[in-house]
Amino acid sequence: MRILIFLTTSIALMLSGIGATSISVAFPFITSYFGAPITVAGWTISVYQLGYTVTMPIVGKISDVLSRKFTFITCLALFTFASAACLFVDSIGLLIFFRFIQALGGGGFMPSSVGIISETYPESRQKMIGLFSSILPIGHIVGPNLGGWLVDSFGWRSVFMINIPLGLAAIVLSFFLLKSGERKSGSIDFLGAGLVGGVVALLMLGLTLLSYESMARWAWVLFVGSAVFAVLLFRHEERAIDPILDLEILKRKPFVAANVYNLIYGGAVTGVFSLIPAFATAAYQMSASDCGLLLLPRSIGVIAASFITSIYIMQWGYRWPLIIGSGVTAASLFFLSMAPANIFLLYILMLIAGLAVGVISPTSNNACIELLPQKAATITGVRGMFRQIGGAVSVTLATLVVEIVGDPVRGYALAFIGIGVAFIATIPLIFMMPSHPQASK
Repeated sequence: MRILIFLTTSIALMLSGIGATSISVAFPFITSYFGAPITVAGWTISVYQLGYTVTMPIVGKISDVLSRKFTFITCLALFTFASAACLFVDSIGLLIFFRFIQALGGGGFMPSSVGIISETYPESRQKMIGLFSSILPIGHIVGPNLGGWLVDSFGWRSVFMINIPLGLAAIVLSFFLLKSGERKSGSIDFLGAGLVGGVVALLMLGLTLLSYESMARWAWVLFVGSAVFAVLLFRHEERAIDPILDLEILKRKPFVAANVYNLIYGGAVTGVFSLIPAFATAAYQMSASDCGLLLLPRSIGVIAASFITSIYIMQWGYRWPLIIGSGVTAASLFFLSMAPANIFLLYILMLIAGLAVGVISPTSNNACIELLPQKAATITGVRGMFRQIGGAVSVTLATLVVEIVGDPVRGYALAFIGIGVAFIATIPLIFMMPSHPQASK
């Protein structure tokens, strides 16, 4: 029974990865089909990241307060319904809208699933959460490759088709496998949820507009608006009886360290690393298929290292895997910035970077959860929010550096060095977190 629950939540997380990445191969066809400007069509990708980031901390809290089963199935239903709706849209505006709805469901998979796994495997929580972390890279591998075949065979709408049977299967399995559970004490802070959405949405929109020279001035207006919402949020949360963002998770020193670390981690994994295809195209004139092949060693490394680290996390603890993983990630980025002439060495660097990220992933996901295990979903949601924001910030800064420098190869190299230095700077934060799962009991 428990393994079926793990597999069901894994299906959901894989769907999230597929939904985020399969659209990239369909994007040129979507742009052509609707005859939309690329700045408008680009929102089919950007809006998913926006909805995903806004949703994670809110759904994490809802999952900790309401029934995990209800929260998880609701997210699955939203994701599956929106995927089906994308099959029939007749305008780019409707496609963007339903992609946003899809993201609201997909963004809730990780926090609600971690809450379910935390309660299903209380005696081996760290190992199972770590193993769960290795599922998302599988979705990132399946998404572009399966999406490319579907687009070539059945057209761009088919990238949404795969979500429907898998989503429906996960809903049915969840209905029968998951316990309804009693409603936990507490209430939903709707005003706080709205303020969280405002802070994240304005920040993410501002970062997106900053990439467009003609709209960059409006980005700063949005940044100011995000800061105002942040001030209002903290003032409200200090007075709220049951805040949507538990300030203990934001203010307590181990959580501050973990959140800042995950901000930098997101800046590398979901941010700068996503620019490697563009770097490879500029430095090595690689084709799109070659770039996809270049990312494969990294994904394999992430999956393998995440699996092994998850198995031994109780023996190894948190501290040394994070230190070693951060150091190796920084070193791989420094060597990557040198644009090695040997293509084989480039593939080796990608594998090493993947192994390093795979060591970091389960440990950074687990660190500090034992301090408040009853709020595992909330912690995971906040952590995911910081990762997504870090990714958005790093991509924006990297593209601005490339534009200012004028030479793509040199610009991307500076971005790799910058995030590598940031990773080294996070090492003191690691010593502020619990050193070992046993130490936090």
